[in-house]
Amino acid sequence: MKKKKTKKAVRKPVKKAKKKTAVKRPAVKSRKKTSSIPKGASLEEVGVITHYFPKVDAAVVKLTKGALSIGDRIVIKGHTSDFKEKVGSIQLDHVPIQNAEKGMEIGLKVKSKVREHDVVYKIIS
Repeated sequence: MKKKKTKKAVRKPVKKAKKKTAVKRPAVKSRKKTSSIPKGASLEEVGVITHYFPKVDAAVVKLTKGALSIGDRIVIKGHTSDFKEKVGSIQLDHVPIQNAEKGMEIGLKVKSKVREHDVVYKIIS
């Protein structure tokens, strides 16, 4: 009896995967603090943010140590907040007022998002 010759399966060479090299990405620049105050000016703590209304960009500020008036320049600093602006609108019980005294809880129009416990400073020239 003769044995039948069978063809052996020929293996195809396996392509080696190319080594992946790390893609170099540009370094992330740290954000600059935007609340630079003029030389010779100082900051006086006035109050603390107690609430923020994002739809109307307004904050509730509890005045703990000072007073605020329309036209005053303020700095708001917190964990992620740090900006300065000019006070344009102050409200007490939905009624616009010109001046706010220590102990009042007022509504203040702000230009950027603020968070609870952010501190409000008045710039004294």
